[in-house]
Amino acid sequence: MAIENTIRRLRFEHGEMTQAELAERIGMTRQTVIAIEQGKYAPSLEAAFRIADVFGVPLADVFSWTRD
Repeated sequence: MAIENTIRRLRFEHGEMTQAELAERIGMTRQTVIAIEQGKYAPSLEAAFRIADVFGVPLADVFSWTRD
């Protein structure tokens, strides 16, 4: 099972936001955003909500749970 995300697509749909800009807006490091975006790190529930809030979309539009 894995958590997938649409962060990269959402960043580009929102003015080509950089990973560093997103990191600053959610209070995390760029390296953490990279790891989340690549699926190497699952964010806390609070961080996931912050990310969704930045893009103005529901949490389910950013993250989904899939079975391998």
